[in-house]
Amino acid sequence: MKEATNSHLREIVLSLPESPGVYQYLNDKNEIIYVGKAVNLKRRVSSYFNKFQESVKVRVLVKQIVDIRYIVVPTEQDALLLENSLIKKHQPRYNILLKDDKTYPWICVKNEHFPRVFKTRNVVKDGSYYFGPYTYIPAMKTVLELVHNLYQIRTCKLNLTPEGIKQGRFKVCLQYHIKKCKGCCENLQNEEEYNQNIEEIKYILKGEIEKIEDYLKEEMIKAANELRFEEAQVMKEKLESIGNYRSKSTIVNPMLTNIDTFAIEIDGDEAFVNFLKVTNGTISQAYTFEYKIRADEEKEEILASAIIEMRERFKSHSREILVPFEIGFQIENATINVPQRGDKKKLLDLSIQNVKQYKFDRLKQMEKFNPEQRATKLLKAVQDILKLKELPIHIECFDNSNIQGSDAVAACVVYKMAKPSKKEYRKYIIKTVEGPDDYASMHEVVERRYKRLLNEGESLPNLIIADGGVGQMEIIRQVIKDELHLNIPIAGLAKNEKHRTQELLFGFPPLVVGLDPTDQTFRFFASIQDEVHRFAIQFHRDKRSKGQIKSELDIPGIGTKTKEQLIKKFKSVKRIKELSLEEITNEIGPAKAKIVQDHFAEKGENNG
Repeated sequence: MKEATNSHLREIVLSLPESPGVYQYLNDKNEIIYVGKAVNLKRRVSSYFNKFQESVKVRVLVKQIVDIRYIVVPTEQDALLLENSLIKKHQPRYNILLKDDKTYPWICVKNEHFPRVFKTRNVVKDGSYYFGPYTYIPAMKTVLELVHNLYQIRTCKLNLTPEGIKQGRFKVCLQYHIKKCKGCCENLQNEEEYNQNIEEIKYILKGEIEKIEDYLKEEMIKAANELRFEEAQVMKEKLESIGNYRSKSTIVNPMLTNIDTFAIEIDGDEAFVNFLKVTNGTISQAYTFEYKIRADEEKEEILASAIIEMRERFKSHSREILVPFEIGFQIENATINVPQRGDKKKLLDLSIQNVKQYKFDRLKQMEKFNPEQRATKLLKAVQDILKLKELPIHIECFDNSNIQGSDAVAACVVYKMAKPSKKEYRKYIIKTVEGPDDYASMHEVVERRYKRLLNEGESLPNLIIADGGVGQMEIIRQVIKDELHLNIPIAGLAKNEKHRTQELLFGFPPLVVGLDPTDQTFRFFASIQDEVHRFAIQFHRDKRSKGQIKSELDIPGIGTKTKEQLIKKFKSVKRIKELSLEEITNEIGPAKAKIVQDHFAEKGENNG
């Protein structure tokens, strides 16, 4: 059965066209489990079957595929759009999942006589104009406030048909008396004038503030020249209101117009994508989406999907799109750029800053409200990277420390659920090794550690890490597997010339595990290495300090504080030896003074 399935899939893959399209993977229940897009269908689909998949998730996905469907499309843009549509329709198990399901408000310009302008969460296809959605509610309220301050438009829900107005069915309300409406219900304002105001409002809602400013300036000057000073004053006040509104908006650069900017951050199986829409130098939309990664999609694929999703959701038709890297797809009627300098680069940096901050805040929230979930997620990432059979709940790391072979010590740090368990840290004075032999020291310490755990019936770690490379890993392997016959995975952390974590080694023979230095798992391993190094160095320093403190003032009956007092006062042991009994007595009292003087007298006789 398996052979027949493989043969069937092989035939499909070989017959795939080398053109843009969308492919669908089906399981044995005829369910769509994955939808993907491709610039080249044959090359993309073949990659799933022709090479070893590092990702555990992808290997699981491939095992479930029993059939492949595909749809050829004319352009890359069509592939992106179709993929987005099919994912929404079928919700495949292994596709990235948009976690945001909130409905955001819009500003509606109603398709009716004397149109109303109001906020709504329901988009009805009745010919009305909708602007948004607004993810930041205060921004929407500011726009609506501006519109209603500039223009006296109605807020009532009356059906103001020309026939009804002509027949006198309506009466003015409070809004008219407080000068918030001009009384169009009683034909005190004609529909042509009202609709002119509505057109101006649409410009404001589109973000085209400059057009309104130019129009108002012209009307103000015209009114002033014709001695219509009251009307000119009204125009002036409207210009001031627009100026106040602009001051509340985020101004980027007046020269930047109609640009969509995207940035992405990935953390394990979470992806965060920020979207900034710039209209006439002002950020008119800003939002960060969250995605759940289900099949280890590349960041380029995730970002391409997010671009389509966000532009569709926010009804954006900007002709320029800024991204932090090439996404491998072209979008119809839009140019995709990766800016390197100038104002566009600053705009992209702003988007990157926002998505990084959002990720940081979300992770902090997760740690605060559910620290175990955060730890489990991190350890699951470690398990997947190293292909461990068990979740590495218990991790131990070893390091040696000596200076020119003297005072050799070692340290073991213990991590439980991705957090340091300091009460379980252990220090070791090297007993059987003479001289600077790191390998022999590592052998002694590891042997002592795990023989004791076995004898005491204590739990063993799920992962052992050596602060070092291939040599240290081999020594640990000899002890763990050859001598103690234990099956514990072993990793190594090698440093660069700057003494910083450079690479993670795993397996025998050890191989480098490819990790992005910005990845949280790399940072986790680096923190373990830093911690064991700190602990070992601190222990070594303490041991050396104790050795240096041992001096001629180590006298039975004389405590640490008294020694410190004498050294502080007289600066050296030599000077203390030369003091009279009276001088010492004045400082530390007669009883202690006699002990000190007798000690040095006895020592002088012995030396003599």
